Amino acid sequence: MAELKILADPKSPVITIDQSTEEDNTTSEEPPLETPYTIFNRKEKLVLVTLCTIASLLSPLTANIYYPAILDLSHEFHVSTNLINLTITVYLVFQGLAPTFIGSISDAIGRRPAYMICFVIYFVANLGLALQDSYAGLMVLRCLQSAGSSGTVTLTNAVVSDIATSSERGSYMGYSLLGSFLGQTIGPIIGGPLNQFFGWRSIFLVPSNLLRNYLPRVPFHSSRNLPCCGNGSLPPQKWNISLFTYVTRRRFLQPNRSETTGLVTERASRRKINLLGTFQIMFSKEGGWILLYTGFLFGGFYAQIATRPTLFAQSFQFKPFQISLCYIPFGVGCMLSALTTGKTLDWNFRRLGKKTNHPLTPGQQNDLSNFPIEKARLQVVIPLVFIGMATTALYGWIWYITSSLAGPLILLFFLGFSLCGAYSTFSTLLVDIFEEQAGSATAAANMARCWMGAAAVAAIGPLRDKIGSGFAMVCVAAVWFFASPLLWVVWRYGPRWREEKRMEMERRRGE
Repeated sequence: MAELKILADPKSPVITIDQSTEEDNTTSEEPPLETPYTIFNRKEKLVLVTLCTIASLLSPLTANIYYPAILDLSHEFHVSTNLINLTITVYLVFQGLAPTFIGSISDAIGRRPAYMICFVIYFVANLGLALQDSYAGLMVLRCLQSAGSSGTVTLTNAVVSDIATSSERGSYMGYSLLGSFLGQTIGPIIGGPLNQFFGWRSIFLVPSNLLRNYLPRVPFHSSRNLPCCGNGSLPPQKWNISLFTYVTRRRFLQPNRSETTGLVTERASRRKINLLGTFQIMFSKEGGWILLYTGFLFGGFYAQIATRPTLFAQSFQFKPFQISLCYIPFGVGCMLSALTTGKTLDWNFRRLGKKTNHPLTPGQQNDLSNFPIEKARLQVVIPLVFIGMATTALYGWIWYITSSLAGPLILLFFLGFSLCGAYSTFSTLLVDIFEEQAGSATAAANMARCWMGAAAVAAIGPLRDKIGSGFAMVCVAAVWFFASPLLWVVWRYGPRWREEKRMEMERRRGE
């Protein structure tokens, strides 16, 4: 047995225990506590994601609330509707471009400062839009408005990457996308009455007022990549928190508050802002194939949106406000898909973990270098994509098959469910692959979605005029079908590309 010698110094309160033995093959050391991926519990995660989801509502709400005012803006500025539509095109272009910078900035300096940058730009742009009286001012400020609002979707997905492990990320990613899908649904419904009863300036003032009330509640969160924060156990810089948080959680801001609990994460090395990070992801092996298919998918998505007002007006003689109500089934399908698809992703992830003998520890980001991440996500998304293909082709012909309103509305529900579920899954897969660049990865997906969507919107009108709505939608479905081998490429070669990327990163760190 070990011999214990107590060495006491009467002048010191410290007692030293000298433990020695001649022969002792046993050990009493306990295994060290594993640092959790995040110190936030489920309730706190849901609060953070909810706040971020509200923020992500801005971009789709701002884009869709604008549509009912197109004719009034044309009369106000004495320009054609084609020139007003040009402001929608530039909005989409900046909606794809701006997040590339915001995502990289947030990866380097934190999520909350990036949120504040977006909010300030958005507030100034909306105020200017409500006060200006020229078409040139409308065009320039719409670009600025898009730049401010579009980054919030990127930041929301990045926050999910910071607080949710891969085994639970599907559900939280679904929750985070509810704001985007809700904005697409309620935007036209809100914009119609506002424009009709309060004038076109109100569609810019109301979002600004909503932002003013939300601003004090910007989420208490920064990037896990920052040396000051990690998994949330280390306090952020005092300039990086809200006044409310500083007053109510001052104890949390004291340094070394949890040094002995085993919860404190290691301090990350400070990162530089890489403004080219988004483009590097776009042209990477695995990221490029995923983004290419995502672009095709959402090019068709925006093409459908562009044809809806004309189809409902011609077939049912609906007025703009009545047309806006027809977006509700689509929005309901999107929101339902966000909830169910996320849970399905998590279930399939755990199922494959058991099947391939990869145990997943709750609360820990397990080593997934040999885990079939691509298979776990694509097994869920492929059925959704093919449902979207069939529904899209049928949607183009339903106007000739029946005169009932129920047919198009039911198909819109299934379109929303399938396409939004597919987008949620692809977003989750990208964050899984580029976890250390979650903001840049989401920005890359946003760029592909918006730019290919802008091209599709420009092309679908002439195509529909030439071959009709039915064949135009069949063409959209055909593009998805013939591009689907891209998914097989990701499934087959994705794990190899991930391993190559991991080895390259380790080599650079060793230099």
